[in-house]
This record gives sequence, structure tokens and C-alpha cells, in this order.
Amino acid sequence: MEQFEAFLGAHLPVVTSFHPHYELSLRQMLTGGGKRFRPALLLGVVRAYNPLLIQSAYHVALAIEVLHTYSLIHDDLPAMDNADLRRGIPTLHKTYDEVSAILAGDALNTYAFEILSNAPLADRVIVKLVRSLAHNGGVNGMVLGQAIDCQFENQRLELDQVKMLHIHKTGKLIAASLQMGAYIVGRDEVAQELYDFGIDLGLLFQIQDDILDVTQNDEQAGKTTNTDQAKNSFVTLLGFEKAMKEANTLADKIIRQMTSFDENLQRELSPTLNHYINRHKD
Repeated sequence: MEQFEAFLGAHLPVVTSFHPHYELSLRQMLTGGGKRFRPALLLGVVRAYNPLLIQSAYHVALAIEVLHTYSLIHDDLPAMDNADLRRGIPTLHKTYDEVSAILAGDALNTYAFEILSNAPLADRVIVKLVRSLAHNGGVNGMVLGQAIDCQFENQRLELDQVKMLHIHKTGKLIAASLQMGAYIVGRDEVAQELYDFGIDLGLLFQIQDDILDVTQNDEQAGKTTNTDQAKNSFVTLLGFEKAMKEANTLADKIIRQMTSFDENLQRELSPTLNHYINRHKD
């Protein structure tokens, strides 16, 4: 991932204008760190099946990271979570102002597809990648999840509804990362299996985030914590102990699913997944 980080640094948005901080606002959250979980998944799939395509895949991994970063910027806005801290640094609306944060998110959303369109891959592959990222990050994906999340604050949802919310808000972009990795290497026959696996993985990731929101402080998490009291999180719905049980059950299922992958895929994904699968227990 060090090479990917260097690639990210070399492909930050460049803007020539007399605006005092527009370019800085586009770069701040991208360079502020982050787990790079989604790029790591995509690159793991590519390494498993065709390591020669890694350099080309960096463009796609960066597009996913840029789109994810836009979603974090908007998620932190006063109208949504009103968070002060993200990736260990002040959120954009705290550093600058709300308008700058909104526009930075807008710009990164579209910049993700500009990066993707310039990937050194066949046009037919790029079209499939664009379709996956747009579908899972947009109208019927992440944005739908965010809309449900905000609409039903202070209203108790049923467990199946909460799962739907978080599958869309968190799971679909994680699932798309795995699916897009398969598209890059021409392994369409495993793309759906990886996508379904990614949905479960994304749901686990969200349950873990809900648990960590109440067990970590801002400094440990690198973001504003204890913000879920009005939200339909798994902890607010189930309570801490049942949320932990739900996470443990899903983690066990994911470990079993991993054993069905071929040897190369297991080898490349295991380091990333093993690091995160049981992070709620740390």
C-alpha cells in the first residue's frame, strides 16, 4: 500500500485559480490518512489474478478512495453528523466553512470518475467499472443509505431495515471494490461471488464502527465519536452485548466464506481482512 499512497500523492487534484483555499480543501481529507480499506481490497483481487495490472489498477483504487472521501466530507457536515474530527484532523467545515466542504465533496465526487476514465485499461472494462462505482456509490447505493440514515434519526427502525440502511450506506462501496477488482483482471465469473462477500463484509464493518463509536474516544478513533445516539446504529437498536454477538456471528461467517476462495485470492486478501475482521474485539 506504500506504492498506492505514493500514487495518490502524485495524482491529487491540481487547480490553478485565485481562490485562497479551494485546492487545499480538495486535498486535505485525501492526504489526512485513512484506512485505505477499499483500495486494499481491490488491489488484493488484482494481485491474486494478474499482478501485471497493478499499476493500471491504482487509478481505479484511487477513484474509489476519492469517492469514499467525498462521502466522508458530506457525512460530517453540520446538516448530517456535524462532526469536528475526521482521520485525526479537523473536518473541512471546521477548517474552512460549510460551503467549502460541500463544494469539495461535490468536486471529489466527479473527480473520481475523471480518474477512472483515464485508467490505462480497455474502454469496455472502464465502462463496467464506471457502472459499478456509479451504481454502488449513487442513487441506489451509498446515497440511498445516507438518505435513510438522515430521514429516520430519532425514529426506531426494525433490524432488517437497519441492515438495509447500512448495506447501502457502507456495504455497497466495499462490495464494489471487490467486484471492480475482478472486472480489471477479466474474472467476471467471480465478480458476483466477491460482491456478495463484500456486502457481508461491509455490514460487519458498519457494526464494528457502531461498536467502536461507544468504546473509543476521538483520539483513538481519529474522528468524532459518540455521535450515534439519535441514529439507527446496531448498538442503539440492539444494545452493546447483542451488537457484539451480531458482529461475532458475521465475522465467523466471513471467515468461512474466505476458505472457499482459491488459494491465490486467500493469500492476497487475508492480510487485509484478518486485520479488520475482529477489530471490534480489540
